[in-house]
Amino acid sequence: MEKKLTPREIVEQLDKYIVSQDEAKKNVAISLRNRYRRKAIEDSEMRKEITPKNIILMGPTGVGKTEIARRLAKIADSPFLKVEATKYTEVGYVGKDVESMIKDLVGITIRKIKTEKIENLREKFMSQVLEKVAKLIKPYDTLNPDEKGKIIQEIKDGKHAEVEVELEKSKKSDSPVVEVFSAGNSQDEGMQGIIENIMSSFPSGGKAKKIKLKVKDALEYILKDEIEKSIDMESLIPEAVKMTEEDGIIFIDEIDKIAEREGASRGEVSRQGVQRDILPIVEGTTVMTKYGAVKTDHILFVAAGAFTLSSPSDLMPELQGRFPVKVKLKSLEKEDFIKILTAVEYNLIQQYKLLLGSDDVEIDFTPGAIDRISEVAIELNESVENIGARRLAAVVETVLKDIMFEAPYEDKKKIKIGKRDIDKIFKSDAEEENLDNYIL
Repeated sequence: MEKKLTPREIVEQLDKYIVSQDEAKKNVAISLRNRYRRKAIEDSEMRKEITPKNIILMGPTGVGKTEIARRLAKIADSPFLKVEATKYTEVGYVGKDVESMIKDLVGITIRKIKTEKIENLREKFMSQVLEKVAKLIKPYDTLNPDEKGKIIQEIKDGKHAEVEVELEKSKKSDSPVVEVFSAGNSQDEGMQGIIENIMSSFPSGGKAKKIKLKVKDALEYILKDEIEKSIDMESLIPEAVKMTEEDGIIFIDEIDKIAEREGASRGEVSRQGVQRDILPIVEGTTVMTKYGAVKTDHILFVAAGAFTLSSPSDLMPELQGRFPVKVKLKSLEKEDFIKILTAVEYNLIQQYKLLLGSDDVEIDFTPGAIDRISEVAIELNESVENIGARRLAAVVETVLKDIMFEAPYEDKKKIKIGKRDIDKIFKSDAEEENLDNYIL
């Protein structure tokens, strides 16, 4: 993705996947563009002083808070981590401490860089992998160059895709896994690293294990193994740490649940403790990880919450100050649901069409059916519980349940779904008062 997208272009990208919420899109687009602007500043001291303007998204569930942050990370090609504020505990209590979010983000970044390097090296290693697989199908000693080339071409054409071959299992996958389960503090992470080093020093004795795979799977297995052998993991670490510090995005969900509400009980004391622990992370500090020290000064934090029983002003004043941008997302209406079903990329209707298409079933929803599905979702949100756009998945699943059960049919089938079909399905359920079906 081009790193020079303007805020308007970023919003256009977000519009492909998220309906409405223009103000939220505008604010996250500005935050992303400011990252590019900061990197363009030549004065290194000034660059250090310019910090991200973190954002709080306020709104009920299912209006697009998580999706906005997730899509923003994809547009920026940035390491992205979603956490829930309620999963953390104050330092000294059993549970995950807030520093673990930075450690997790570095781990995600390393996997991201490693995956990209594997993809970039695929073409370079493919020819030698093809030769290895061809040798498993038929030993080279008995082949002349023409026959060898013929088998390799057949593998490329997929003629041997389902043939089983036997190969040696990667030694790395034979290594025993030892995991330390802990309260989430740095001493335990250090102990985990010591155990990993000890285990890796033991030779894997005995004969190499053999595994059987189909040729199509063997190609991927050997390719990944060969590329990983060529990658210097130590050299990835500085790159990953820098990418985490400069481009990382952390989405903190349910931040409203750690706000100290008026008349809070003693059991809620830990809420403020978690806020105190989150503060230095958001403010800018150095967190020690097994990959080295990571500075959090320029990581972008996007927090979100419904704030039905509290407001951002119930957070500690210092923490409020670290989230200067606050955006209220509106509840979605019928027109928004219609757009979600039909207008956004990879929408629900398109997904189900492709799913059933794999069974030679072609489904078609009339405009009236789409309209009625949106109405039903709104009605159920009002009568059961408001879960926003997530309700659409439950409604569409109910509409297509019988078709998905019966498919595939003996012959190719075309099924048209109209408004009357939707009314019939939900009229029947309403008569039975079976609203539990739509509770997610």
